[in-house]
Amino acid sequence: MGSVARVSEISASSSTSFDDALQTGIARAQETLRNVRSAWVKEMQVEVGDSGITEYRVNMLVTFVLE
Repeated sequence: MGSVARVSEISASSSTSFDDALQTGIARAQETLRNVRSAWVKEMQVEVGDSGITEYRVNMLVTFVLE
């Protein structure tokens, strides 16, 4: 018997790096979604201030398997 998966779009940000934003988003998704299996990074953005990059943002599609 096959499995059924669902996809949810998640946005996360970090003042440190894209990697940190991605880790934060996945960790948050795992708090509320069970059986998280993968994530596809859909979009990456930065917020820029006078002194350079102030925030890193990622939008991702997180796939999880339904029970």
